Amino acid sequence: MKDLPEIRAEIDAIDKELIALFKRRMDCAREVGCYKQANGIPVLNRTREEEVLDRVETAGGEYGAYARLLYQNIMELSRSLQHNIIHSGDALRQTLAAASDTIPTDGASVAYQGIRGANSHEAALRLFPDADLRAYPTFSSVFEAVDSGEVRFGVLPVENSTAGSVAAVYDLILKHRSYIVGAFDMKIDYCLGGLRQAEPEDIEIVRSHPQALSQCAEYIEAHGFEAQSCANTAVAARDVAREKRLNVAAICPYKAAQEYGLKILGDHLQDDKRNTTRFIVISKTLIIPENANKISLCFSLPHVKGSLYGLLCRFNSLGLNLTKIESRPSKTRDFAYLFYLDFTGSVRSESVVELLCQLSAEMPEFSFLGNYFE
Repeated sequence: MKDLPEIRAEIDAIDKELIALFKRRMDCAREVGCYKQANGIPVLNRTREEEVLDRVETAGGEYGAYARLLYQNIMELSRSLQHNIIHSGDALRQTLAAASDTIPTDGASVAYQGIRGANSHEAALRLFPDADLRAYPTFSSVFEAVDSGEVRFGVLPVENSTAGSVAAVYDLILKHRSYIVGAFDMKIDYCLGGLRQAEPEDIEIVRSHPQALSQCAEYIEAHGFEAQSCANTAVAARDVAREKRLNVAAICPYKAAQEYGLKILGDHLQDDKRNTTRFIVISKTLIIPENANKISLCFSLPHVKGSLYGLLCRFNSLGLNLTKIESRPSKTRDFAYLFYLDFTGSVRSESVVELLCQLSAEMPEFSFLGNYFE
């Protein structure tokens, strides 16, 4: 049996040959790219790739699955090189070039979901302290107001550190394809708000938004409360004040309790004291601040095995960090999915722009959703 240093020396020698062959193969891929550019041929030829991968898997014998994976990565990189030669994604390049780099705050019209005292209202106040803030009843109506030009911006919650993603908002992002131009993480602190004459032992029913109920699930269970969902945490506070039922309280922000004249019957109800919600700012027009460091995309994937892995290979090859990937059912096709993806990066980097242009040429239903500071 060979000892370890001998085996490693053999591996090093093989790697030297592999690198030389890889460089030759990439040179050939470059020539293919130049030919496709000259003759107007698309970069992606899925049939050809599948034929090569099937042949490689068969030839690989007991290592066939590994060989297929290796060649899948090589093909992804070859395609990336060819896209750069062809300069794919001209429409996206023009969109990026036309983007503004400043978010106007003074006097801007800003939509939020809910009513005064809601977390979304507080987030909008912090992001746009001198703006014209306008309340809308639903997440959908906020998107529609931005789409129609009724308001310049919309502020919406997308994710909570305890309760996870706000699925309804992600569905609307994928539906409307509005640009994301900003993001803000806000600590969330809930109280139990009841009538002035109520005492903690009087409470049997608590009302709040489903996300807030989820964030306070341990508290609710420990006290044996009946949980009732409503449209918004501040709406819950307002309704408790209006209905005047001694046994009903709202799980709401402290500002909502103050806004609607409720008595604080319990403090800091959230299960995780680090409870934080991420809000985004949406816009009909693209704005990319100078300090932008997060990029959001959406797309669907072709029905080919390994397509998601191949996509991730592109990001890995550039050392880019994916911070979120969310799949949502497609509204137009049965058993098909749209993907929402966040990664750290900036369109000021040419390699990032090249990657985005490559994906825009290959990914069905691709949309660049924004590059913003988080």
